Amino acid sequence: MSQFPDIREYMALPRVNALRLSPDGTRLVSVVQSLNPDGKSYGTALWEIPQDPGGEPRRLTRSAKGEAGAEFAPDGTLFFVSRRPDETVKESGGDTAALWLLPERGEPVRVATRPGGIGGVRAAGGTVVYTSEVLPGDAATEEERRKAREEAGVGAILHEGYPVRYWDHDLGPAETRFFTGRAVREGLEDVRDLTPGPGGALRDASFDLTPDGSSVISSWQVFLPNGEVRTDLVAIDVADGSRRTLATSEGHDFVGPVKVSPDGRRAACLRERHGTEETPIALDLWVIDLATGESRAVAGEIFPASVAWAPSSRELFFAADHQGRRPIFRATLDGAVTRLTSDDGAYAELCPASDGSVYALRGAIDSPPRPVRVAADGSVTTLPSPTPPLELPGTLTEVTATAEDGTEIRGWLVVPADATAEDPAPFLLWIHGGPVSSWNDWSWRWNPWIMARHGYAVLLPDPCMSTGYGQDMIQRGWGDWGPVTHADLMTITDECLKRPEIDEQRTAAMGGSFGGYMANWVAGHTDRFRAIVTHASLWNLDQFAGTTDGANFWQREFGVLGSARYARLSPHRWLGEIRTPMLVIHGDKDYRVPIGEGLRLWWDLQRSGVESKFLYFPDENHWVLKPGNAIAWYETVLAFLAQHVLGEEWTRPPSLS
Repeated sequence: MSQFPDIREYMALPRVNALRLSPDGTRLVSVVQSLNPDGKSYGTALWEIPQDPGGEPRRLTRSAKGEAGAEFAPDGTLFFVSRRPDETVKESGGDTAALWLLPERGEPVRVATRPGGIGGVRAAGGTVVYTSEVLPGDAATEEERRKAREEAGVGAILHEGYPVRYWDHDLGPAETRFFTGRAVREGLEDVRDLTPGPGGALRDASFDLTPDGSSVISSWQVFLPNGEVRTDLVAIDVADGSRRTLATSEGHDFVGPVKVSPDGRRAACLRERHGTEETPIALDLWVIDLATGESRAVAGEIFPASVAWAPSSRELFFAADHQGRRPIFRATLDGAVTRLTSDDGAYAELCPASDGSVYALRGAIDSPPRPVRVAADGSVTTLPSPTPPLELPGTLTEVTATAEDGTEIRGWLVVPADATAEDPAPFLLWIHGGPVSSWNDWSWRWNPWIMARHGYAVLLPDPCMSTGYGQDMIQRGWGDWGPVTHADLMTITDECLKRPEIDEQRTAAMGGSFGGYMANWVAGHTDRFRAIVTHASLWNLDQFAGTTDGANFWQREFGVLGSARYARLSPHRWLGEIRTPMLVIHGDKDYRVPIGEGLRLWWDLQRSGVESKFLYFPDENHWVLKPGNAIAWYETVLAFLAQHVLGEEWTRPPSLS
């Protein structure tokens, strides 16, 4: 490709989202997302990735509905989930996701359906377990009850506990259950409901099967008084559905990824310490002996993206945030941790092989995720990918600055290729979300290279509460979001603006989610920027805390509603200090930061006479995912920056004309 694509071309690029290695190590399969022919949505398909760098990727599935959730059985059978219709069955539907089997040769075969669709799947020891959303009551009568509900025009949901929403969808009335069946040549036999009446315990569950297929090891939510919830780790007997608790703690959650060792003796998961008003969350890589219940951390203070057992069952591989990267680490059962990769990559989807190598997806700030093979010595071989290589429109440099307390603040700086001291680039501070997060990987939604293509230098900083720098870095800003984070951001911004190829006069700031909160905070505490873009942002903390989908999590850090911390850290209190033009962006289906935050911010800016615009998405969630809407997002942001940073006349974006 001769140059970095424009926004529309960029939105059409294929994206590798998942990677699976067959048990015998001979096949590597990925899930690839690409733009559908109508240009209005994305579809997915399964692709075979060659293990030889000279090979060619091969598409395995094609359907208008797409395929995802690829999982190998021990015998090499490949299962996947799809809404595609079954051409061999009259009136087969296709509106709900079904479980399919893809033989090495031949056409896919549908092997299981449910009225509420099928989600995740695992197979081992001749047993197949999958999830489905089921109305409370007898699963055998669910189809009739769903039809009756629809015909009666009932969309209401009666809740008797918390929560009621999650990210972008309503919870209930259906509940997640496990179903199990015996794998045979034609598909599945003796399919049955393994967990009747779990309530919300299996919502968003991470699970795995023991190699003999006798037990499901899964996260299990326990709902407590006053809206609180705890997540345990449980073992469910496939034969009779009995459940025993493997790990539980009042102050911790045991969450995914849940992985059972190849020898069936242990399970690995993450143990997350609950945050409090004084103490931040912390994560350990936790290993439990399934026979004795003995457990311990084999790696602490990590924020991993992927965990996988070595075939020997004597060590684990994990990819975790570290200093603006996400390397692969190797951990032995006695807690000895060594770093495997030494480059700037951000690794995910780890698939260890029997020869000591690890197949994975490798992304980075300057590279979209691509399949690679990491040798036992850490050397990396790039494999053929459905995602084309991209020529970037600038350079990437690591930058650092020193905060007042002596802490090093680091980040990535993207500078357009043609920026010089004679013709410096305008500057854009882009604040990440989280706040417990890091700029260390390629982002298809928040991509600095699109901004660089339009001439902007972009700073991607990791201020306090960023991951990959130890617990002290998170503790610095815990419960003190605005002031400490603002100081870190201004410190590293000042350092970057000393560079001659950057114009210190033409500057802007932007961010989404927590980054949007900080954009609002910055707007009320400095007028140094010519424009501020705030996406999915927190504005009035007391209002937000009672309407977000995770109010219980929020209360742990900020205390009960109305406490002094809400008032001290709420950006809306500094409305009278805002002088900078602001672009407010929000999606109506955002339940993590509800639309009320965007509406209140917009009204407050309007009634105060602050120059502002409101980009509203009635059909989008926290991220804005539909390709047409994402194009409108980028075009509007660039038009707003062009007006206020570059001094150009306002022009309505083509996508909104």
